[in-house]
Amino acid sequence: MRDRERRVLVVEDEPTIAESVAVRLRAEGFTVDIARDGPSAVAAAESTAPDLVVLDVMLPGFDGLEVCRRIQAQRPVPVLMLTARDDETDVLVGLAVGADDYLTKPFSIRELAARVHALLRRIDRVRSDPDAAPIVLGDLEINLAERRVRRAGAEVHLTPTEFDLLVHLANRPRVVLPRERLLAEIWGWGDAAGGTRTVDSHVKALRRKLGAELIRTVHGVGYALEVGR
Repeated sequence: MRDRERRVLVVEDEPTIAESVAVRLRAEGFTVDIARDGPSAVAAAESTAPDLVVLDVMLPGFDGLEVCRRIQAQRPVPVLMLTARDDETDVLVGLAVGADDYLTKPFSIRELAARVHALLRRIDRVRSDPDAAPIVLGDLEINLAERRVRRAGAEVHLTPTEFDLLVHLANRPRVVLPRERLLAEIWGWGDAAGGTRTVDSHVKALRRKLGAELIRTVHGVGYALEVGR
């Protein structure tokens, strides 16, 4: 699917920022909807089924973290979160509730557009082979075509980036992958703005959902998937 066929929901209560983002994304060929508070954002996500959400943390009604929780409960959708400052708590909580990437205000509109394209390309890359065989490692089963994960027969809900990270690790079981390599190959960017923190947060989410023993940490290096011995 080409980017010009994609729908993006921009959730931002500052009109100038919302319109600037919308203008740029429309110029890139996206269909763009705008929501300006928490409740309308959740309603818009349900009614329009966006391919990606650009989501500010600070919103009227309820905040972007709650919006992210609710829309991820509806269905997995990539979320690019906007934070008012490089606040570690905002970033870590945002990633923990299902955001895939983040930008700190003030940000470059060009950088935001690049991040949107990168997120969508990553999902397309994993979906590119609908006939791909499932990955089975011990009691872990990853269905690439349907983007579904089961462990011990129970389905586990993952966000798009959690899924992509798991697939990346599962393709090289027991091989230690450096954080910098994961950033480059999954997110498409280097260790900028605390990038390794993004990897750590998603690993923590995978452990919480799939079991703490699933991923081994090699301190100072990176991570390895430890199932399927």
